[in-house]
Amino acid sequence: MATKKVTIATLAALRAREEKVVFVTAYDYPTAAYADRAGVDLILVGDSAAMTMLGLPNTLGIGMTEMLVFARAVSRAVTRALVIGDMPFRSYQPSDESAVRNAAAFIADAGCDAVKCEGGARVAPRVRAMVDAGIAVMGHLGLTPQNLTQLGGYRVQGKSLAAAERLVQDALALEEAGVFAILLEAVPAETAGYVRSRVSVPVYGIGAGPDVDGQLVISHDILGNFVGDIKPRFVKRYAEVGAAIEGALRQYAEDVRAGRFPGPEHCYPLDAEIEAEIREARRPLVGERA
Repeated sequence: MATKKVTIATLAALRAREEKVVFVTAYDYPTAAYADRAGVDLILVGDSAAMTMLGLPNTLGIGMTEMLVFARAVSRAVTRALVIGDMPFRSYQPSDESAVRNAAAFIADAGCDAVKCEGGARVAPRVRAMVDAGIAVMGHLGLTPQNLTQLGGYRVQGKSLAAAERLVQDALALEEAGVFAILLEAVPAETAGYVRSRVSVPVYGIGAGPDVDGQLVISHDILGNFVGDIKPRFVKRYAEVGAAIEGALRQYAEDVRAGRFPGPEHCYPLDAEIEAEIREARRPLVGERA
């Protein structure tokens, strides 16, 4: 697998050649290292960490402090993939100033290559402010979890021609504001393909079918180690890491309680003479309990 660093120019070239981009989330050093070694092109340090790593019910409760910890860990692990920091709720909505300050923290402090934020035309001014500050920004349309209440829950978006047209208009507004790519979440494949056909920047999908420039899936869904009941329709599970972890820990607990672990092979050896001396010293003195 080539080790040349993925850049925004790389992504544009891949779209021009109609080559698919591989996109996953990571929140920690080991997962990011494995993804990078596997040849993944884009790694998103997603605000989904609120649910996958912190056990929160949705993405709204995570802030910049936690996100920067996760982003630093991922950036340290990666040499090839382009790393994107996901701007959490409240980090960019209040003002252009807050958007630029927090986006810059992902780049300068956490080592990310770009940031992602949710929303269309209404956040375009924030996107433009970040881009004008020299920060690469990915847009996010369709199901935008930070607007969960307004959307009425985790609902598929773009299910009518009118809704698809609104997504196109939002995508065009983001392109005009300077995004280098757009992520579409939970929209029908036909809608996603329609949006892609109307913009010139790469369009990636998470639950948006095959007619886009690349696919994002949350790593915990791929690996089967998300502790929870959520399993989106678009997920294909490639491993059952969670079951393997639970099984290993259960076996470890049984071995400890049964005295099978640690065994002689897990202990540091001593010279026989020294071992005898220590054993002698361990003998209880007269009157002491053994």
